[in-house]
Amino acid sequence: MTSEAEVERKVKEIIARVYRVKPEELKPETRFIDDLGADSITTIELVAEIEDVFGIEVPDEDVEKNQTVGQAVDYVVEKLKAAGKVK
Repeated sequence: MTSEAEVERKVKEIIARVYRVKPEELKPETRFIDDLGADSITTIELVAEIEDVFGIEVPDEDVEKNQTVGQAVDYVVEKLKAAGKVK
């Protein structure tokens, strides 16, 4: 069983690696497109890595809803809670 803080740390590490920034530079309000320069390729890479690391599936329509780092973290936490993997 994983904690929400652990999930947040891992999600930020993945985002930082994909977008080549330091994890500590990522704030909840950091926007993927405006702040990190996300494009379709990096978005696909990010989603694939999150799916692999956490063992979840992220439908395309949910990808578009997650515009900030905070939204992405919350989304992964909720998916893991629903699967009984987060306290």
